[in-house]
Amino acid sequence: MPSAQDPFYVVKAEIQESIDKLQSTFRQWESTPAAGERVHLSKEVLAGCESIEWQVDELDKAVAVASRDPSWYGIDEGELESRRRWTSSARTQVGAVKKAVDAGKGSSTTSHDSLNAMHRELMRLPNSHPTNTSNQYAAQDNDDFIESESDRQMLLIKKQDEELDELSLSVQRIGGVGLTIHEELLGQERIIDELGSEMDSTSNRLDFVQKKVAMVMKKASAKGQIMMILGLLALFIFLFILVFFT
Repeated sequence: MPSAQDPFYVVKAEIQESIDKLQSTFRQWESTPAAGERVHLSKEVLAGCESIEWQVDELDKAVAVASRDPSWYGIDEGELESRRRWTSSARTQVGAVKKAVDAGKGSSTTSHDSLNAMHRELMRLPNSHPTNTSNQYAAQDNDDFIESESDRQMLLIKKQDEELDELSLSVQRIGGVGLTIHEELLGQERIIDELGSEMDSTSNRLDFVQKKVAMVMKKASAKGQIMMILGLLALFIFLFILVFFT
């Protein structure tokens, strides 16, 4: 992701502007001999330090979030380390200014060499912020990036909705097929039950015929038995045809 479109650099530019203002106020504090004006500038410098420290802390939190998955934000480990160094350097320099002003509040005069040292420490802060025009372009690019991300999220949500609709239709189709199979199984079960009933009825009829044949065979002579067997056989064939072919 280009630097101009990265929200980190937009916030960094805002912090840098605050640091520039802090530098200007700190130089006034250095060169002001009047006690009343010096107290007023001290309060202003300390308030500026606290505000910048809070902004740097929030920026540090954003860097920590990006470090969990750098590829998602289009950055690498080198860029993360560079951002960490910048926030650490900013915090150190602002802390030095705060310490100098706190020390100056306790005495009416402050060592000129000490103030110069503190000033040099503050000036070590990297001054890589863009011009006001560049900041405007960066802010515009950041708005474009945020809008682009919003559009991308909307497209993803729309795609997910379409996939859910397709899934819902598939579930409905599967439910219809399952209902059809259930009805078919019920029909097959009814047919099997009817066939079982017919088989039981036929078995009872055959048992009855066999008992009658046995009784007749006991009473009839050998010749009569043969005739009876043939007659019963014919009757059995007739009943068999009647049961299974009608």
